[in-house]
Amino acid sequence: MSGFVGILVSDPWLHNQFTQVELRSLKSHVRVSLHEHEEGEREAYGVGPRAKDGEIKGATTTLLHTISDSEKSSYVAHINNYLSGDEFLNKYLPINPSSNDLFEVVKDGVLLCKLINVAVPGTIDERAINTKSMLNPWERNENHTLCLNSAKAIGCTVVNIGTQDIIEGRRHLVLGVISQIIKIQLLADLNLKKTPQLVELVDDSKDVEELMSLPPDKILLRWMNFQLRKTEYKKTVTNFSSDVKDAEAYTNLLNVLAPEHKSPSKLAAKNPFERAKNILEHADRMGCRRYLTAKDIVEGSPNLNLAFVAHIFQHRNGLSTKTKQISFLADDTQISREEKAFRFWINSFDSSMYINNVFEDLRDGWILLQTLEKVSPGIVNWKIASKPPIKLPFKKVENCNQVVKLGKQLKFSLVNIAGNDIVQGNKKLILAYLWQLMRYNILQLLKNLRSHSNGKEITDVDILEWANAKVRKNGSQTRMFSFRDKSLSDGIFFLELLSSVQPRAVNWSLVTNGVTDEEKKMNATYVISIARKMGCSIFLLPEDITEVNQKMILTLTASIMHWTLKEPLHLIKPTGSPDSHNGSSLLDDSTSDSSLE
Repeated sequence: MSGFVGILVSDPWLHNQFTQVELRSLKSHVRVSLHEHEEGEREAYGVGPRAKDGEIKGATTTLLHTISDSEKSSYVAHINNYLSGDEFLNKYLPINPSSNDLFEVVKDGVLLCKLINVAVPGTIDERAINTKSMLNPWERNENHTLCLNSAKAIGCTVVNIGTQDIIEGRRHLVLGVISQIIKIQLLADLNLKKTPQLVELVDDSKDVEELMSLPPDKILLRWMNFQLRKTEYKKTVTNFSSDVKDAEAYTNLLNVLAPEHKSPSKLAAKNPFERAKNILEHADRMGCRRYLTAKDIVEGSPNLNLAFVAHIFQHRNGLSTKTKQISFLADDTQISREEKAFRFWINSFDSSMYINNVFEDLRDGWILLQTLEKVSPGIVNWKIASKPPIKLPFKKVENCNQVVKLGKQLKFSLVNIAGNDIVQGNKKLILAYLWQLMRYNILQLLKNLRSHSNGKEITDVDILEWANAKVRKNGSQTRMFSFRDKSLSDGIFFLELLSSVQPRAVNWSLVTNGVTDEEKKMNATYVISIARKMGCSIFLLPEDITEVNQKMILTLTASIMHWTLKEPLHLIKPTGSPDSHNGSSLLDDSTSDSSLE
């Protein structure tokens, strides 16, 4: 196993089969067999000479993906717990964790959609999910497309995962998506908006800004070390694998969080396995549900250890009930919303470009250059670009200067913007640049449909006129006068537009009048879910429609336009017709490498 990571990184085919989150945990659930004489070593890991149900052969005979039974069991237990009351899934739950039933249940896409809504409530309008007892292939693929586009919209990396992977039961990919969804749920409170008491972890406002820029798992580590400093434990925990294998950090953590369950015999245990068993007994007495076994602790399973610590944090974080008042914690809601949309858009391109915060992770210019290259291939001069880690500040400025130069080359409006503004993390200027980059990407996608545009530049006016013409041709008098038209707040126009390009898409009996704020939000949520279900990869929120956010309204309209023009044969497919080609490229848009749609 020592050379496994090197093999993985050097093998493009293998590297592309895993999401970034999966790559971090491969040691826990993937084994590679390079030669037949390694059979003995494989058996030592509990893998027999033949592929079992939990294993999937790769493209060659030298590759074997092995599913971690512990991770699968933990995820199944999580699903059984959180979805047990669901009316539709009742006939499938509880799933037997020792079987492979999970990979059969997910095939209609319903469970994954429901799990996303558990992780981030309201992401998917469940009225858009196909929940008939018998789904035809077309309806099943719609659910998968809705699931994958929604997973991207909450921050999952689903590059190179399509509907066919779920249908074929590519279990390492299915578990990869499930693990990311569950991780997002478990780490949802690891931010200062949800848990303002986290300011206790830092001393001053400068440190608070740094804390706000950290990804949730890093904040969880910082919290854990903050609690450990209250004990006699002298080490710093830097990961959820090797640093917790001896179970000593856990022993001290639980003792400080729940001293009423403290037992002197825990630290006295010399055997890490015995210590790990004591920890889980302590956690049970605290009321914390287990995500792992003693074996998972001593083997250093990163995903399950992270889930365990995150659950402890949710149950008892040991922080003060009093909150310090820090002025900039009440961040501009619009800025926060746009930051999230642009972050998820960038992350949708490629797992190697994954970022956690646009204001921090783009400051060296490197990922911006990579994004520019994705949007406009060949535009970047890589000879003068510096790859991270970049120690010299002027090298970061050089990267960002090229970013600004290329933006001007693409005719972005960049008055009074310099490379150093990006290096300094100027929020409004960074958001302004990213919006223009996203808009350029959309317009290029439309322009590239040459049979419709004849290679001409597409403008905002073209998109507006196209949408109005579609709705008018469908017999509706609804119209939008601009992308900031306040009448769009009820969502009706977009439901008319979706219905005009795919008559079966909208169930009008579920549409509200859009008079009250609640009715408007219901329509907006339905619009977004229907668009994603059709194949549009969009990153806006219902509030962007109800508040008529001009930028996001444009991206939504352009995405529907691109979907419509890209493959019109699918638009005339009647409800209930067989899926003659077993998963259309249109519905499987999540596999696209460079698509905003």
